[in-house]
Amino acid sequence: MPSRRAFLLLAAGGLAGAAQPPGSLSAEDDALLDEVERAAFLYFWEQADPHTGLVKDRCNVRAPSDDGTVASIAATGFGLTALTIGARRKFVPFTDARERVIAALRFLNGKMPSHRGFFYHWANVRTGERIWDSEISSIDTAILLCGVIACRHHFRYREITRLAYDIFNRVDWTWLSADTSLLPHGWTPELGFLQHRWDYYSELMMLYLLGLGSPTHPLPVEAWHAWKRTTFEYDGLRYIGSYAPLFVHQYSQAWFDFRGKRDRYADYFRNSAVATEVHRRFCLELSSRFPHFSEDLWGITASDSQNGYVVWGGPPEMGPIDGTVVPSAAGGSLPFLPRETLRVLKTIRNRYGSRAWSRYGFVNAFNPMTHWYDTDVVGLDTGITLLMAENLRTGFVWQTFMQSPEVRKALVRAGFTRAAEAGQPSG
Repeated sequence: MPSRRAFLLLAAGGLAGAAQPPGSLSAEDDALLDEVERAAFLYFWEQADPHTGLVKDRCNVRAPSDDGTVASIAATGFGLTALTIGARRKFVPFTDARERVIAALRFLNGKMPSHRGFFYHWANVRTGERIWDSEISSIDTAILLCGVIACRHHFRYREITRLAYDIFNRVDWTWLSADTSLLPHGWTPELGFLQHRWDYYSELMMLYLLGLGSPTHPLPVEAWHAWKRTTFEYDGLRYIGSYAPLFVHQYSQAWFDFRGKRDRYADYFRNSAVATEVHRRFCLELSSRFPHFSEDLWGITASDSQNGYVVWGGPPEMGPIDGTVVPSAAGGSLPFLPRETLRVLKTIRNRYGSRAWSRYGFVNAFNPMTHWYDTDVVGLDTGITLLMAENLRTGFVWQTFMQSPEVRKALVRAGFTRAAEAGQPSG
């Protein structure tokens, strides 16, 4: 049971923003990130349906027009958060961003198909109808909820606040955890719950914490302690991880500010920094096979390739890796290793120019060895780059999201304290 002192620290915001965004930025670095953010924001502004607020999963930026209709509920969560950034930075007028949020929340609350408060993974961008017999997705709903919470605390507008509370409070976490502490990946009306569980360290932290913070259908505290935190070691560095791409160390921390705090197991911000450094060293080891990998150019995470979508990365090597570079590997890790990741983004922007850059920022992936450059921008990867760029620059997304009483309650229930109070801040 957390101490009353821990609760008061969290309730007062004493742990949120306990540290400043890592590193100070040069004018050149800040200008690059501003360009990245403006372009990425444009994706979420132009590739969202203005009536439903749903955001396309991806967009072909090399075609004269993209008439795709597949929206991703997770991309929509990034898109809602993007609207807070766009309003704050005046990429669009504040009132225009606010009206887009209202339209999105009205649709999600009143018209979007859902089950027990959870949403389908894929939907028609114009109607919200389920696509591809997709599952009711636990993690994609969690990403959406993070965007909803961010909007509630940035815009502070009566209707947004009401709709955001309605959307969040109706999520029935007790249904998801009725017979297990390890939450399932999802559910379909045809088959029931999916067999796969959120059982190993990954982007799952946001899922469990949002459930812990629910005022209406909360998860039991035991759920936070049920998933496994496996320790890995590479080149003398130890960290908690899993056999998964680099993005698993990024997504929860786009919203949850773990800087300067830890639970009984780890300082998760520091853990992600170590995991990112490990991945960087792993990529440098690959330079014997792929000479373009260097201090200037590295980064592999789940992405497009010449042969379709691939879940790849390492260590240990997942793939098979073919030399493809994924800009969001560095972009989504900006707060963890600012100097090293900025070096990569500068290289991609300056060396590869319009081949790897588009109206919406970096293309999803490219391979300098084979001269293959993706035609697509993917919402999730563009979103994580946008949010982490803003967090590095100002900590804005963290500061906004961490105002949530549900988030503070969740951290208390999970046993988070200041890192210094809990001993060594490593896994």
